[in-house]
Amino acid sequence: MNGDEALGLLVRDIGDAGVAEMAGSPGLAAAVDQHVASLRDELGAHGEPPSADELMGYLHGFAEEAFNRGWWPDDTRDWEFVRIVAVCWMMRDAA
Repeated sequence: MNGDEALGLLVRDIGDAGVAEMAGSPGLAAAVDQHVASLRDELGAHGEPPSADELMGYLHGFAEEAFNRGWWPDDTRDWEFVRIVAVCWMMRDAA
């Protein structure tokens, strides 16, 4: 398995775990909602939501940069974790 595959699997696992955790955590759900709104503004074009390809490209770059600076997903409330969950949540709607 190469680095891109490992990164993809880890990010998928983070996203899946976070989306599942949102059901029982209103605080996490609210934080994800805030990130979703920010991402729509940042990535959307002409009021259109970002496509699945746009989201995947963003997610890959974001996660790679976070890991390269030493971030590791050991806190489900840190900014990076919530951002990854938000992108994964958006990808469910974009598919």
